[in-house]
Amino acid sequence: MSEPVVRPNETTVPLMPCASVEETLAFYEALGFEATYKQSKPYVYLALRWSGFQLHFGPTPKGLDPAREESGGCLVMVDAVAPYHAAFVAAMRRVYGKVLSSGLPRITRYRPGASRFTLVDPSGNSIIFIQRDEPAELEYGGSKKLTGLAKALDNARILREFKSDDLQAFRALKSAVRRHGADASPVERAIALCHLVDLAAVLGEPTDPWLTDLRGLELTTDDRQRIESELGHLAGLQEWLP
Repeated sequence: MSEPVVRPNETTVPLMPCASVEETLAFYEALGFEATYKQSKPYVYLALRWSGFQLHFGPTPKGLDPAREESGGCLVMVDAVAPYHAAFVAAMRRVYGKVLSSGLPRITRYRPGASRFTLVDPSGNSIIFIQRDEPAELEYGGSKKLTGLAKALDNARILREFKSDDLQAFRALKSAVRRHGADASPVERAIALCHLVDLAAVLGEPTDPWLTDLRGLELTTDDRQRIESELGHLAGLQEWLP
């Protein structure tokens, strides 16, 4: 009799903490997930399914604070992330009447051409959708081929898309505008200010200082076309520009 062998057909299923069964179910079902199993007693256990993958949830460790967003996480590797983001955004608009872009739960912004985005659920778990052909290496701090405000913009992009750290991106870009804004072209400064307006709105910070600076710039038609090409995904862009 031959010995059993390991065959490469495994399936892994993430198991993450669930701080509230009701809130977790409401969020994921709003996005279109199906609950294939749910239990509250004698302990919490949820099994959810969407498309070709599953997410499972169990009890939360003692003292877990969902607001710290250190609960758990899962990587979902896909061929193209844009359709997933579009599907979840459409579901949010349909159920909530808006895109949940701040607080808990939320979905991170998606820039056309980006290779990832994140869903953060009510328990503070991060579900990160990643495109399979994403670059293997990143230049944290911004590309070495760039300088000044352009390098800071690249750094902010990496902080937002790959670390989901809007606060650090906001701080870094705010400092860069102070240091390099005067030497940057009007269109480059405008792009940085648009990002600051967007980041401030997401973080609950005042947007007026950045809007005031932005509306004081003199932009050409070509400048506006470049801004709209790069930042057309930002809601409210047309209202911000001078």
